[in-house]
Amino acid sequence: MIIQAMSNALNGIAPLPHLGIIRVEGEDAAKFLQGQLTQDFALLGQDQARLAAFCSAKGRMQASFIGFKRGPDEILLVTSRDILAPTLKRLSMFVLRAKARLSDASEAFSLYGMAGDAAASLAQMPWVKQDLGAASVVTLYPADGQPRALWVAPAGEAAPAGLPLDTSLWQWGEVRSAIASITVPIVEAFVPQMLNYESVGGVNFKKGCYPGQEVVARSQFRGTLKRRAYPAHSQAPLAAGQEVFHESDGEQPCGLVAQAAASPLGGWDAVVSLQTSAAQGGRLSLGGPQGAALQLEPLPYLLAADV
Repeated sequence: MIIQAMSNALNGIAPLPHLGIIRVEGEDAAKFLQGQLTQDFALLGQDQARLAAFCSAKGRMQASFIGFKRGPDEILLVTSRDILAPTLKRLSMFVLRAKARLSDASEAFSLYGMAGDAAASLAQMPWVKQDLGAASVVTLYPADGQPRALWVAPAGEAAPAGLPLDTSLWQWGEVRSAIASITVPIVEAFVPQMLNYESVGGVNFKKGCYPGQEVVARSQFRGTLKRRAYPAHSQAPLAAGQEVFHESDGEQPCGLVAQAAASPLGGWDAVVSLQTSAAQGGRLSLGGPQGAALQLEPLPYLLAADV
């Protein structure tokens, strides 16, 4: 019954004003992004999308994107609006002699989220891109079994057909998919694997170098990764950047809330990045040892290490 209630809540078309777009144009657009992001853009096809991170030299995520081609020499990067301006500035510093132009194209496009029945007829494999008229539609990971997709079209195009869905419910679905996006409170808080990006198509370990690549690779292949992302629930309000404590240590936090949203079923859901040892059992609390309780839930996808 709970799963059915979740599915009923996440059904329709939602405007996405919290997201923006960085446009990368020019004959070196893909080559430029290949040298900056964690995913392979050199081999990006017109029918594909990429989940990717932009990392610091220390391998910490400064931004996350869903990227896809609008044309042979045009790539759009969908990202959180609150980090778009500083991210655009940082990326632009690396263009140098590359034949690539970066700009904020947020006002040039309309973005909608499609969930449930509205996305049921689309390709169901994540990170597939379909062109439907002037719109580009990217299939996302599902949330509680409900199909989801990102719809991007030039400003002025009619919205996709479907029941209206409140943006807050779409954001809850993002949390329920257990794939967190980078926003201001968690900039440089995680290497990609701490948010399971290597398991959901966000990191390519066969491509060439990019900022932080050595740290990301070392975390993967030398067994140094000690944090993972987990779905969680609490009756208390949750927000990105909140510290999480384990009952075994009241002094040092064992994790951080990466993304959160109010649940239409009551309470709050979140994606939390925790020390793997803290996820094995024991009371978890928010903000301190006496804070509100936090319950972990099963991941909706397999980790690469478990496949």
